[in-house]
Amino acid sequence: MPELLARCSSDELAEWMAYEHVAGPIGPERQDILHGILAATVANAARGKGKKAEPKDFVPTWDQGAKRQPGNWQQMLAKVQAMNARFGGADLREGRP
Repeated sequence: MPELLARCSSDELAEWMAYEHVAGPIGPERQDILHGILAATVANAARGKGKKAEPKDFVPTWDQGAKRQPGNWQQMLAKVQAMNARFGGADLREGRP
């Protein structure tokens, strides 16, 4: 992530996010979908009559924790502070060392 932030401005990152919103996922998520389509095609060709496989049946669901309800703001702040410390970040809020 530091390398990405060193090479791209926030404007450029926002443009890529907008592009992905319009054109669909880019990177590994898109490959998961494409491989899901391929796997469903192969599975459907190899099976008899009955329920057809869908690409979503073969696409892994990453980050299951994102579907959980967020905690209160103090819990979220504590998580952000822990992640910031783990990544060697600095706390730039006023009155912080």
